[in-house]
Amino acid sequence: MSYSSLEACLLDLERTGQLLRIKEQVDPYLEMAAIHLRVFEQKGPAILFENVKGSKFRAASNIFGTIERSQFIFRDTLPKVKQLIDIKIDPTAAIKNPLKSLAALPAALNALPNKNPISKPVLFEEINISDLPLIHHWSMDGGAFVTLPQVYTEDADKPGIGNSNLGMYRIQLNGNEYILNKEVGLHYQLHRGIGVHQTKANKKGLPLKVSCFVGGPPAHSVAAVMPLPEGMSEMNFAGVLAGKRFGYTYKDGFCISTDADFVITGEVFPGENKPEGPFGDHLGYYSLQHPFPVMKVHKVYARKNAIWAFTVVGRPPQEDTSFGQLIHSMTGSAVSNEIPGLKEVHAVDAAGVHPLLLAIGSERYTPYLQNKKPAEILTIANHILGTGQLSLAKFVFITADDTNQISTHEVPAYFKFLLERIDLNSDIHFYTKTTMDTLDYSGENLNAGSKVVIAAYGDVKRSLANSVPNEIQHLHVNAKLILPGIIALDAALINTKGLQEKLKGQGANLLNELGVVMFILTENPTWMAEDSNNFLWACFTRTNPSHDMEGVDSFINQKHWGSNGPLIFDATIKKHHAPPVVKNAAIEKKVDVLLAKYGY
Repeated sequence: MSYSSLEACLLDLERTGQLLRIKEQVDPYLEMAAIHLRVFEQKGPAILFENVKGSKFRAASNIFGTIERSQFIFRDTLPKVKQLIDIKIDPTAAIKNPLKSLAALPAALNALPNKNPISKPVLFEEINISDLPLIHHWSMDGGAFVTLPQVYTEDADKPGIGNSNLGMYRIQLNGNEYILNKEVGLHYQLHRGIGVHQTKANKKGLPLKVSCFVGGPPAHSVAAVMPLPEGMSEMNFAGVLAGKRFGYTYKDGFCISTDADFVITGEVFPGENKPEGPFGDHLGYYSLQHPFPVMKVHKVYARKNAIWAFTVVGRPPQEDTSFGQLIHSMTGSAVSNEIPGLKEVHAVDAAGVHPLLLAIGSERYTPYLQNKKPAEILTIANHILGTGQLSLAKFVFITADDTNQISTHEVPAYFKFLLERIDLNSDIHFYTKTTMDTLDYSGENLNAGSKVVIAAYGDVKRSLANSVPNEIQHLHVNAKLILPGIIALDAALINTKGLQEKLKGQGANLLNELGVVMFILTENPTWMAEDSNNFLWACFTRTNPSHDMEGVDSFINQKHWGSNGPLIFDATIKKHHAPPVVKNAAIEKKVDVLLAKYGY
């Protein structure tokens, strides 16, 4: 179904019992976020807040709260999007199935942005930043943030919508050193198109013109986070997914989305930064305060009866998980087509997406050899680490499965398959002193850390431990089995060096005879073993491979690191780590009372 506005979508959801209206006045300071989290956790409906304290505008969240609801919203356009992506990947598909391809042509026409002189809806009134619902999500946040922004910029060398970038880069609306109504913070991370645009504007000594759209058809929010095949812009994609062309105009030199609910326009001047953050982010920790570009506000616009769209992020899964699932359903084949030999890849949401990537590739280099060992999958791993946002992966596990029996999305089974086959002498490949995701604080500095590729292929080498062996129980370190071959140990009772010393000379026996492949040092082994998601989150968000990975009877041979015994991951919280986000107890009690009326 084609929605002309966010409100049209919400009314459609309401007709099918997928919308909750909160009529009571709610506080944008922590309370709205807490309500959202509670409803999301119970897989509840989208939420429309009709009475936001301190603002005349309504607000909506949890719009994409489940993959089923996301698919419902785009039920008429998803098949057409997939068709067009398939044709983009394989142009011969149009020749092989011309009737099917012709059916996709009307959708392709929607990809053309529509310069629309009728811009009155979004320009209905001029407002201030202070008039917006200033939603403060977590207790330690530095202020209120836009969490579903569509941030639009253009290429200074090739101006115009054809070479523009639309991304979801968070905007801090108040707090810190920002002058209210005159300045906002613009946070963006590595490998983002806006960085290229700012670099070009800086070289010309020009301010970068920025337009931040909020609301509008839901397809526009999805477009802002979409990793698109080369040659397709976010505006093209937004039109196809929305089922209607992306409408835009210009005012005072700024691009305006004519379908948005709100537009904030402003300029970023070369070299002008201010402290931005902290912000409770999607890894489940706060991203701390750092200097980021400050945007000088030009004007703020709102359409009549505008609705402020927002989400809440924290330890995954959260609403943005559905974004990832929706994107994968549309573009999974595009990634494997871009990287030869790659069959499947999964950035694990439970681990915060970028910290852990699981992949399945092909092994076709040496079919004439009896001894199976990683070859092609190492090439694929390097290609992964050189491809777009996949390059932000910190831990890359990759294998090849000749029998097609495993999937990267069945995480415990994937780990079992790989750990049964891994050769710790040769299968661990570190990348040190390199870039890291901006939101990952396990490294040495902002954007700095290490990566590791763990590549395993071949015949089964061992049976994995399905319980904690006596040899480990006798250490009295509160050992708990997490998954087959993976054991958590209490970091208060033993550290990496102590474990290496106690097990010195026993590595090969532990690995191959007893089936222990990984030790995880943690503050709470019982908690980590309760749920594999606890393991995935804590282990891979809190470890910097070069600093926090070791092994029993490890060695260095001609600069290659290897181990004769199990790997040791120090997954404890370090002094330099950012604190995890924690709910506010007083707010939770308040939300208990309010949501009890609605059955949540």
